[in-house]
Amino acid sequence: MKRYEFLEHVSDAYIAAYGKTLEEAFQNAAEAMFQTMIETKTVALTLEETVTAEGHDREALLYNWLETLLLKFDIEGNVYSKFEIEKIEKRNSGFALEATIRGEPYNADKHKPKVEVKAVTYHQMEIKEQIKGYEIKFILDL
Repeated sequence: MKRYEFLEHVSDAYIAAYGKTLEEAFQNAAEAMFQTMIETKTVALTLEETVTAEGHDREALLYNWLETLLLKFDIEGNVYSKFEIEKIEKRNSGFALEATIRGEPYNADKHKPKVEVKAVTYHQMEIKEQIKGYEIKFILDL
């Protein structure tokens, strides 16, 4: 099963991410977002951090997960290429996830920047459970 693919879009990055589980699909969505910005295979795994996100539904959880990672890049200057979601759980208030992310400080010479991702959007966001797993679609504003 492919992890993600870039779909046709006029001006933004339209991504489909896949996984046998919802956790795996969210992991692949995060990798695809960083692959949009940089060449992820150049990222060494020298930093390890724990990240949490919450949302009132699965779409809000996806948005908050990706937005948290994008803010870590913008504010802390780190890039990531390995994402391990320990769990996504349903709570009374919605959904929550806990993940371990790995990467290193951003270096333009090493990481080969591609395009700037300004924001994650809800536009055309979909999370579908299928026979073979999950398919997630979302758009990144460039």
